[in-house]
Amino acid sequence: MQILAGSMQNSDTPFRVGLWAVPGFAMMSYASAVEPLRAANLLAEQELYRVSHFTDEGVSQSSGAGLVTGTHAIGDVPDLDLFLVIAGGDPFAFDIAPAQDWLCGLAGNVDVIGGVSGGAVILARAGLMSGRRLTVHWEHAARLAEEYPDLTIKRRLFFMEADRVTCGGGTAPMDLMHALIALHHGRPFARRVSDWFLHTEVRAAADPQRGPFAATLAAAPPAVAAAVEIMEDHLADPLALPQLGMMTGTSPRHLNRLFQTTLGKSTMDYYRQVRLHFARQLVRTSALPFRDVAEATGFSSAAHFSNLYAKAFGIRPQIERQARLDGLPEQT
Repeated sequence: MQILAGSMQNSDTPFRVGLWAVPGFAMMSYASAVEPLRAANLLAEQELYRVSHFTDEGVSQSSGAGLVTGTHAIGDVPDLDLFLVIAGGDPFAFDIAPAQDWLCGLAGNVDVIGGVSGGAVILARAGLMSGRRLTVHWEHAARLAEEYPDLTIKRRLFFMEADRVTCGGGTAPMDLMHALIALHHGRPFARRVSDWFLHTEVRAAADPQRGPFAATLAAAPPAVAAAVEIMEDHLADPLALPQLGMMTGTSPRHLNRLFQTTLGKSTMDYYRQVRLHFARQLVRTSALPFRDVAEATGFSSAAHFSNLYAKAFGIRPQIERQARLDGLPEQT
């Protein structure tokens, strides 16, 4: 039973969903995935969705104090229609080896397998996303693109394609589940479920993830917001000002004026800030050589990158990474 199979309104068989709470997962992502399914059962007064929870050693702890008690152990391969890996924190640091064979076995047994937040990273590291299109939480996008260049990463809330589904995490799983419930049981019923959670502004799959510069762009002119989104899609291959102007339907001079008025920086100065921000994520969360970090964020050399990094953040990337490894407080 494919996730995109369409209406299940006349089906007497519950849609079977498995959720793996990878230790350190974000409770927000987990709750946003599971609660709409619970509400759908409650409002329908029947079991439309049967949810199984997978954990290691019986219990999985979130990044906070939340705990999920498992109904299945890692290694179990029950009959499921959809299996989602929900991961937070640093999914690149998770030891995938003990779970790799199990995940590959599940992928061959489950109709649809997917990831929420950092879950797509776990699936990629298990070899299950090769050549695929996907989305992932924006925090992990740059490093995932660097380590798996065959992937096509979409900066959107969620992405459904045949036997794979990926979601950016946070509250985005609520939008994913709204789409899933609408496919299975119609939009009016899906709207009842979303209204149950006061989730009145249901977002489409293609809506962009609100990245690290969202707060400053809330009231920005459309050309500025569009330019920043384009910047985030072109980190390793920075575009020139005329290209940004052409892609946003604005003259370079006018785009510069909008950036200066709205954000207090020229277009290209702001672009450099965006690239340095993502570079800092890689410095803090990966072990990539600094020349690779520089290349992934469009800087001509490691030395040039290091100088700009120090000027922007008051600390060289080598020192910041070592401080993190030594467990010292991070600079902001």
